[in-house]
Amino acid sequence: MSEAGTRNLLREERVEDGAVLRLILAAPKANILDAEMIAALTRAFREAGSDADLKCVVVEGEGPHFSFGASVPEHLPGAVESMLPRFHDLFRAMFDAGVTTIAAVRGQCLGGGLELAMACNRVVAAPGAKLGQPEIRLGVFAPVASVLLAERTGRPRAEDLCVTGRIVDAEEAHRIGLVDEIAEDPGEAALGWARDHLLPKSAAALRHALRAVRTPLLRHFDEDLRRVEAIYLDELMATADAEEGLRAFLEKREPVWRNK
Repeated sequence: MSEAGTRNLLREERVEDGAVLRLILAAPKANILDAEMIAALTRAFREAGSDADLKCVVVEGEGPHFSFGASVPEHLPGAVESMLPRFHDLFRAMFDAGVTTIAAVRGQCLGGGLELAMACNRVVAAPGAKLGQPEIRLGVFAPVASVLLAERTGRPRAEDLCVTGRIVDAEEAHRIGLVDEIAEDPGEAALGWARDHLLPKSAAALRHALRAVRTPLLRHFDEDLRRVEAIYLDELMATADAEEGLRAFLEKREPVWRNK
């Protein structure tokens, strides 16, 4: 039995007698991570951190896709200065919660959507899923992926995905370590994995074990992300090409790069 609630664009369901929280991005078909969705996710993870009985959080998208990524209009000058720090606070809330997280990915999982998935401890994808960091095509880059992606794939593959912006299918993502499991129903597979490996264990022990094993990552994550955020806001956004790429995307035209 589950208890369902609604908060903005995020649907929350407690299952497995309350031991598992499903966070469902409920803005199909794109499930865009805009300011409202980011705030809802951040609140949910902060609340999860204070729930002593919670053993797992499963993040998934409603409809055919996980998420097309963060809101492009909110990346424009005048909006990005507040949006980006708030988006990054979402990842701090995820890590601070200390709860094991699983992303159940269907369809497209791009940009900020992939950053959200890769921050989870486990990623389960449907066979037809498409994953990538296409920000470079818009004249910008992916800050969280710049810090986290190499943790999953190794640096050469992380640099490949961030610099080329190419999209990979579930099979390639699995080969390079971006995806941990391929399943026809990734949501059910995520819950099955949690039942087998997490629910029989102590919630307190799970949290301590997760924090311990992530010590090397957490030691540098906040500092590295702040440094990358500064590169984005202070240096990248001072270039003509960043705004040109974003506006070209919104205007559905090819960008005209000035290379500066």
